[in-house]
Amino acid sequence: MSTSANLMKLAARLIKGGRSNFSPANRASSRELIPEGSLVYAIGDIHGRDDLLSRLLLRIEQDAAGYDDQNKIVVFLGDYVDRGLQSRQVLERLTSPFLSTFHKVFLKGNHEEAMLQFLDDSGFGQTWKYYGGAETLHSYGINNLATATSRSEFEGARVAFENAVPQTHREFLRQLPASYTLGECFFAHAGVRPGIPLDQQETHDLLWIRGEFLDFEGSFGKLIVHGHTPGAAPVLRNNRIGIDTGAYMTNVLTALVIHHDGIRILQTRG
Repeated sequence: MSTSANLMKLAARLIKGGRSNFSPANRASSRELIPEGSLVYAIGDIHGRDDLLSRLLLRIEQDAAGYDDQNKIVVFLGDYVDRGLQSRQVLERLTSPFLSTFHKVFLKGNHEEAMLQFLDDSGFGQTWKYYGGAETLHSYGINNLATATSRSEFEGARVAFENAVPQTHREFLRQLPASYTLGECFFAHAGVRPGIPLDQQETHDLLWIRGEFLDFEGSFGKLIVHGHTPGAAPVLRNNRIGIDTGAYMTNVLTALVIHHDGIRILQTRG
């Protein structure tokens, strides 16, 4: 059976809930997605909701305790900052020890790119504040970006922000990769450009793409797991799974669980 056909079978069997709800009928197809002995949790856009993240990480830790797999992986799909009010707290959590038995993969989202751009260039402040940057600065104790209008005011906000952001946060953001591959799964924040080999994708597309990717119904060569485009529920297609459930506005943070037993969804709600 082709990979595309296997993914269509998985799409029909996406199950919300606990491990006891896995369907034995989809084990053969799901086993082909990731290497045997692996257990993957992919986490969608957090957007400054440390309250939801802390609870989701606890659920993941409890959930994973029921598995004997040696290769436990948690993949963060980016957009840790902006819009929600706890961006600093999110970055502090992600740069501190947690889930000690897991391999952790942190991907860059377009909002991390925007935050770094403002740190380098105050001229980007006018744009970033409408992306949710004002909320990020607020979490660091800086409240003058929202009202800034002049070049000097934006520069003042940038300097204050630069002084407030710990070096550990800056280093974390600057070293984030744009994609991660495991078995038949390709993880990226926004998606990929159709027709371009996965190993030749442009970073801008991996962080920003929407329409061309979302509308494409053919094969990308692997199953694409992504965030970036929020929805009321996870989106499962035969070629992609989207797990951005708009945490900052819906109070729902989502993780996709991939195991040879099947695939399913874990969520925390505010």
